[in-house]
Amino acid sequence: MSPLEAVVFDVDDTLYLERHYVRSGLAAVDRWLAEHLGRAGFFDRAWEAFDRGVRGNLFDRVLAGWNLPVSAEALARLVQQLVTIYRTHDPAIALAPDAEACLARLHPGFRLAAVSDGPLPSQQAKVRRLGLDRWMEPIVLTASLGPGFAKPSTEPFRAVERFLGVSGERCVYVADNPAKDFHGPQALGWQTVRIRRPLGLHAAADCPLRLDMAAEDLGPLAAWLEERS
Repeated sequence: MSPLEAVVFDVDDTLYLERHYVRSGLAAVDRWLAEHLGRAGFFDRAWEAFDRGVRGNLFDRVLAGWNLPVSAEALARLVQQLVTIYRTHDPAIALAPDAEACLARLHPGFRLAAVSDGPLPSQQAKVRRLGLDRWMEPIVLTASLGPGFAKPSTEPFRAVERFLGVSGERCVYVADNPAKDFHGPQALGWQTVRIRRPLGLHAAADCPLRLDMAAEDLGPLAAWLEERS
């Protein structure tokens, strides 16, 4: 087995809890609605729905419960405006303590990078707020590559290999979502590590792939990597 040289991280639910971003975004929308429409209570309704597993049409469902006296077209425009506010807000998030400790330990000895899916403004705001450029280069946000290059595409991982000048057998990808995160890097010969944070959105999902390691947080990762470097 080739020694590992590059450690590449997913962002959401790997370096911090994604539910913290959701909470921050819903609070931003709540403030806007209170200021511009005089409507209170959005956050409580939306967070309760999110906790019940509502995804995708969360804003539509909460606003439908308000019975706003507007046309369907106006309601659709309002939902889109709220989605934009959510995606462009400055998030109140921080690295998980285990993530910060792991990055600090790995940074001197490994090349660190990131590959992350999601709407580009959201992911850029997360990267900025988490301070990932202190630790990582490159940071590949798949939305910046164009349509069709989100995970499980191999292209963002090839981009990391090209930037760092390393081959796949010297890389490991650390991520949380078995539905899309591991197929691309495994196709290129990367090792793969799953993080299953207890409050992560995909922690309970089954994984049909063989992984090289799994843990509830990043605490054990540094020692595992150092054994393979």
